Amino acid sequence: MRKIYIFDTTLRDGEQSPGVNLNTQEKVEIAYQLERLGVDRIEAGFPAASPGDLAAVNAVARAVKNATVIGLSRSREQDIDAAREALKGAQDPCLHLFLATSPIHRKYKLRMEKEQVLETAEKAIRYAKQYFDKIEFSPEDAGRTELDFLCEVTAMAIRAGATVVNIPDTVGYMNPSEFGNIFKTLKAQVPDIEKIQLSAHCHDDLGMATANALAAILNGADQIEGTINGIGERAGNTAIEEVVMALATRAEFFQATTSLNLKEIAKTSRLVSKLTGMVIPGNKAIVGANAFAHESGIHQDGMLKEKTTYEIISPETIGLVDSKLVLGKHSGRAAFREKLIDLGYELGEDAVNVVFAKFKDLADKKKNVSDEDIRAMLEEKLIDTPEVFTLEKIQVNYGNQSTPKATVSIRGAEGEVKEQTAEGNGSVDAIYNAIDAVTGEAVELEDYSIKSVTHGKDALGEVHVVLMQDEVSAQGRGLSTDILEASARAYIDALNRLIEKRKSPGRRDKMSLI
Repeated sequence: MRKIYIFDTTLRDGEQSPGVNLNTQEKVEIAYQLERLGVDRIEAGFPAASPGDLAAVNAVARAVKNATVIGLSRSREQDIDAAREALKGAQDPCLHLFLATSPIHRKYKLRMEKEQVLETAEKAIRYAKQYFDKIEFSPEDAGRTELDFLCEVTAMAIRAGATVVNIPDTVGYMNPSEFGNIFKTLKAQVPDIEKIQLSAHCHDDLGMATANALAAILNGADQIEGTINGIGERAGNTAIEEVVMALATRAEFFQATTSLNLKEIAKTSRLVSKLTGMVIPGNKAIVGANAFAHESGIHQDGMLKEKTTYEIISPETIGLVDSKLVLGKHSGRAAFREKLIDLGYELGEDAVNVVFAKFKDLADKKKNVSDEDIRAMLEEKLIDTPEVFTLEKIQVNYGNQSTPKATVSIRGAEGEVKEQTAEGNGSVDAIYNAIDAVTGEAVELEDYSIKSVTHGKDALGEVHVVLMQDEVSAQGRGLSTDILEASARAYIDALNRLIEKRKSPGRRDKMSLI
């Protein structure tokens, strides 16, 4: 079977999802997990967007050892220079250049004729070739570009030195037949097409991103670009897990394979969901909570007799394996360490000590600590935010005939503890008013969501909030068996992130790119 390369753009296109803003440490943590998943190429960001984004791309470039690290760049020398700086230290760097080619983009955005587009793109590729061995070129909005001009652009990119030419369906306009035909035509008509790899980058505006990506593979695409959980601009990108599992499950049909470690899919999905704050819909293919659930009596009967009657993928394939080792408050460090290894976490001694202490605190509140509890606890603790404010104590008084009142005690950066009491429209509102009074920070609550991480009456609850201050937003997460405590922790986490952003050298501005 031929190899299909996986280009992950979760850290770039995925981060363009509304409300998502990953800091450098979070980007590095996701990049490490993408390495464990086995993706071939990681697009870490857009270095020219701001000094902060350049620094984040550089951090990923220095951390990743087993995948190509990519920086996005417009067809401008200053963007290319920024990417050069950001990709210093990368073991296998690649530059991703793009320029729009469709009639609507040429007329209204670029105000260029075809000849100007070709000249600008060629000049950029040749300039970049002085510094990069690997260059991917993307004709933005290729799906709506005239097919003969797209062939001309691709031929130019090959002559100028590109090693990959990516065909983006930037606005999710294509259907599988049309998109597949683009690759078939390029393969048949462009001279020296065998010298490069062809890539497919699809968006899901009409719900066809996965179908279009698979149509591209059937018609000769060598690489698929997408994100974990399908996050991204507008309706999102191709969901990598969907394409990969389609190839694995229907191998006899597609006759193509990837190098991904399928057992890392579920873990990667959870991590991206947690750090971005984007909840995975229950009916999401492959990684949704209901993907392996069977409620119909007929389906249940079939499953009891033979799983393959209604299950074409086993949960174990993507890493959803239930462990027989049950942990509780009497469990020791050795059993806990064994559980971490079983779940795929390799931590140093200091990190194990920190997490074990948190596990003991949780075990005092729950009879049995599940695998999901441990994963949620780990994923919360492994990403540290500099703590300007720390929650010390919370007390809430509530009755359906009285006004909710909350008292919070918060430790500041200098070690002093301050306490304030406030009222609100509800318990959470009262808590947040009290926190505002203690910290003196004027913020707006843009978003608040809550979900159960595990099951049962003693389940862990996770709260996600987005705070806005002077047009800068930050997200925060809080985890606890008490949802009011989780709400307070999420709010303070977001406050700490806002303060950290004020100290950063520059803001990363989101741009609507390919």
